Amino acid sequence: MTLEADYRTRYGTVLTPLAVSLAELIADHLNGEPRIDRIGARPKSVERFLRKAENVNAVGQRKYTAPLAQIQDQVGARVTVFYKADVERVREILLRYLRPVETKDLVPASEWEFGYFGWHSVCLFPQELILPEWPNECVPQFFELQIKTLFQHAWSEANHDLGYKPESGALTPDQKRMLAYTSAQAWGADHAFQSLFCELEREGRASH
Repeated sequence: MTLEADYRTRYGTVLTPLAVSLAELIADHLNGEPRIDRIGARPKSVERFLRKAENVNAVGQRKYTAPLAQIQDQVGARVTVFYKADVERVREILLRYLRPVETKDLVPASEWEFGYFGWHSVCLFPQELILPEWPNECVPQFFELQIKTLFQHAWSEANHDLGYKPESGALTPDQKRMLAYTSAQAWGADHAFQSLFCELEREGRASH
């Protein structure tokens, strides 16, 4: 079978129901927590998987020699929260139950740059989600967990749609600057809302 056929089988047999179960598990862990906009999980589409499998490194060699085993975000889970402080709160809760193998805060390389912001972790799949009837070779070891604010999520989704359209070719310098400008606005909005939230919280405590 081809890589595409193998992944399509995995996608339909395992990844789709596994994503549903993962979203439900995360929702259970966060039940009753405030300021969570949404919780979701989904398998990586066939098209995106095949595109990622073709990535090359700096010297032009294929990054993945065994994509089905090496690509760790075949299922991605995302929790979207209101404010920046909620990212840390939700992260601490979920990492009590999940087993991360890699975590990172993604930020632009320089403080003079704006681009993608977000917290990501690669975690092992909880064994209770793996059904015994699934073929072992179709079950991934890992999933990617993202926790983002509303503004981080909105920017990353729009940026992915606008900035990675193969039919459009490479973005011009001004188009890249426009994307950076919108990232700066989202960053500023996050900080403004966090500041307002903290100020109102302090005022509420003082009034009592």
